Amino acid sequence: MKSSAANVKLKSYEDLFDSQDVVVHDPERENVLEIPITELSPFRNHPFKVMDDASMQSMAESIKEYGVLMPVIARPLENGGYELISGHRRRRGCELAGVETMPVIVRQMGEYEATILMVDSNIQRENILPSERAFAYKMKLEAVKRQGTRSDLTSTQVVEKLSAEKIGDDAGTSREQIRRFIRLTFLIPELLEMIDTKKIAFNPAVELSYLKPEEQAQLLDAMESEQATPSLAQAQRLKKFSLEGKLSADVMSAIMSEEKKEVSKVTLSGDQLTKFFPKSYTPQQMESTILKLLEQWQKKRQRELSR
Repeated sequence: MKSSAANVKLKSYEDLFDSQDVVVHDPERENVLEIPITELSPFRNHPFKVMDDASMQSMAESIKEYGVLMPVIARPLENGGYELISGHRRRRGCELAGVETMPVIVRQMGEYEATILMVDSNIQRENILPSERAFAYKMKLEAVKRQGTRSDLTSTQVVEKLSAEKIGDDAGTSREQIRRFIRLTFLIPELLEMIDTKKIAFNPAVELSYLKPEEQAQLLDAMESEQATPSLAQAQRLKKFSLEGKLSADVMSAIMSEEKKEVSKVTLSGDQLTKFFPKSYTPQQMESTILKLLEQWQKKRQRELSR
């Protein structure tokens, strides 16, 4: 494989453009190659999103002016080219900046070792989405299990327990929290996106992950119909009905239509209300009319549910 690369000695300095990536090995002992970015492929099933946001634009502008100061890490592929392990954002920054090559530390690594390094190199970044963390932990758990399997550990449960403990120790959290994040990978994409956008809280989402995919799809319809998202208590009830084989569309609608005890006040702005009332209406008249209309709507719904 031909490359325009030249071996140089990597100095110890901070990555000005992607400081959230972590370089695990000692950079003073490794050579750096200058490799065309077209030869660098994303890591297979890379769980971390590379967004063309303001931060990326800032990185691209910095790369234009200063170049890439911290090399990325990649491993050679059997059929040619390289697989990125860390530095996906820097590679995208080079694309946007019109830079054709970038400094790369090339390491000979196996699949499981590369997966663990890929996760560890990114998981400590700020602003990691719950879905990114969930799939990253899942990938690392599988890699650690495969890498750490021993002949004296014949129980899959024992291996998984020890692997989850290791990941928790590495991440500074508990084994149970690692498993709770991994549960999110059982959610359908629409619900997973609602967690990332903070429309559904983490704890209720973990409970919803036990619903069957078809039940999760039905729940989306119920949420849309009721204009509500499940609280933790509601999510736990949905999970219970699902495990008992009793979760139907009607049950979902009934649960989602319940008043949440934690909601004590709803605020509507004047701009939202004035378009529905005559200009002569006072705030008290508006409130009285709204309450009467809600009472009528509630009675109508109760009649429909009783049919």
